[in-house]
Amino acid sequence: MPSPTYLKNVRRARRRKGLQKRIRGTPERPRLSVFRSLKHIYAQVICDVTGRTLAEASDRAGKGGDVKAKTDSAKRVGSALAERAKKAGVTQVVFDRNGYLYHGRVKALAEGAREGGLQF
Repeated sequence: MPSPTYLKNVRRARRRKGLQKRIRGTPERPRLSVFRSLKHIYAQVICDVTGRTLAEASDRAGKGGDVKAKTDSAKRVGSALAERAKKAGVTQVVFDRNGYLYHGRVKALAEGAREGGLQF
């Protein structure tokens, strides 16, 4: 019998594969990609046409480290990413949750990015 962690990753990979068919970042609307580990959360704004990362943020880089709750830290990462994306000239993005459910830290990151001025 497979372990519960293995099954969880298989289900996420299946959801991610379905999302990859529809979500592509263009120069006008780059893709905001989220990666969530057990301890940290990372986000990037990526142009898939050129293959360049336009902006990135994570809770490992100073600002989010002093927060106890992971959802509060994710919200800060979202607002920091929005600030960096605006400096790069990006205001509209396509949200790529990367197979994670839109709940908890992923949702908090999205709300922080919206409050920071990104539209998606």
